[in-house]
Amino acid sequence: MKKCTTSSGRKAPVWRTGLTLAVVLTLVACGNNAILPIGAGYGPNPTLPAPQHHLIPTVYIADAHGWPAGTLPNVANDLRIQAFAKDLDHPRWLYTLPNGDVLVAETDAPPKPEDGKGLRGWIMGLVMKKAGSGHPSANRIMLLRDSNGDGVADVQTVFIDKLNSPFGMVLVGQRLFVAATDAVLVFPYKTGDTRIDAAAQRLVALPAGPINHHWTKNIIASADGTKLYVTVGSNSNVGENGMTVEEGRAAIWEVNIDGSGHREFATGLRNPNGMAWEPGSKVLWTVANERDELGGDLVPDYLTSVRDGGFYGWPYSYYGQHVDDRIQPQQPALVAKALAPDYALGSHTASLGLAASDGQALAPRFAHGMFIGQHGSWNRKPRSGYKVVFVPFEGATPSGSPVDVVSGFLHDDQAYGRPVGLTLDKGGALLVADDVGNTIWRVSAAAR
Repeated sequence: MKKCTTSSGRKAPVWRTGLTLAVVLTLVACGNNAILPIGAGYGPNPTLPAPQHHLIPTVYIADAHGWPAGTLPNVANDLRIQAFAKDLDHPRWLYTLPNGDVLVAETDAPPKPEDGKGLRGWIMGLVMKKAGSGHPSANRIMLLRDSNGDGVADVQTVFIDKLNSPFGMVLVGQRLFVAATDAVLVFPYKTGDTRIDAAAQRLVALPAGPINHHWTKNIIASADGTKLYVTVGSNSNVGENGMTVEEGRAAIWEVNIDGSGHREFATGLRNPNGMAWEPGSKVLWTVANERDELGGDLVPDYLTSVRDGGFYGWPYSYYGQHVDDRIQPQQPALVAKALAPDYALGSHTASLGLAASDGQALAPRFAHGMFIGQHGSWNRKPRSGYKVVFVPFEGATPSGSPVDVVSGFLHDDQAYGRPVGLTLDKGGALLVADDVGNTIWRVSAAAR
């Protein structure tokens, strides 16, 4: 095993608790670089090299900087971009109401006293702060309204506050469901509301607790409005906290909307976030973040259809039936059932947001497929992600290479922004939540 050394050649004193952030990042930067181009980890048949194991994981994070005055992200040809709303507080997730109002979850991780212990936890805390996260959560949902149709929200008001790290949102009839980190909550809603003061009703508790490693919970409703689907990420990278604390996690739940019960719809998904219905087939799709510390080229995050009862490998295997030998004891019978994802999205890209396209509001080439918000790597050198891509579909399946839709978030060692949640507005423009730039970007067709 390769040892990481200081410039003098002596073994680096990695256990010294007084290390500064600069020294820590110098040490962890001694980890391995990615060998393959990032494109090798995209598509239906990504290249999966042999895993690499290092004493110290690679950390190569870009400093959260924010956008300098007068600068904008880059967009694909035939598109234009503008700020829909600015000066938000860590906006992570978006939802468009039927009347065109846009809800924004201003949120960050809740206290997780058992997730930051030891050297690795301490380093991760420093990394998250460097990346623009780890601050006290605003714990609220904002409402944005563009009342004159100019592409800029002229109403920006607190819609619901005093929540516990809210994330996913969905309206069914006159009930708004919010996936907080520890429960699905229900609020009454009527068209045009700009504020909800009614007390929340709890529909179902969600796994949380003192570790709560992947704290974000997203939510989507079935077409008939009888079921909710909720993402619940794992409580670890790869089961290092034991499998008891993973009960109900690394899964997508199916919840009866009347609160009468729930079940695990799909399992073995390390950290699913975005969900969308493919418009033609009406099949549920998700994007999921895969495991770390197997090298810069493993394991690709992915976009996949979600099969009822399907098992997708975590933690025992990755990308189908590729065994992760760090997990002992293994479960060969379970691995034999592991499903390979449909489409790889590059290693460590932190693919989070997902929005299905079914129309030509932007351009014909974006008429049918999926938009994906890639928050960006913190442990790959060179970096990956930090953009919004479009995966074209032919029929009900991905077809062809991804297209960069929004980019320019990364400038050398600085992240001007990091894209997260996505939604289409009432007119078909793409809205992008940028939690470092504290901005919602609106991408629309350029003037012909």
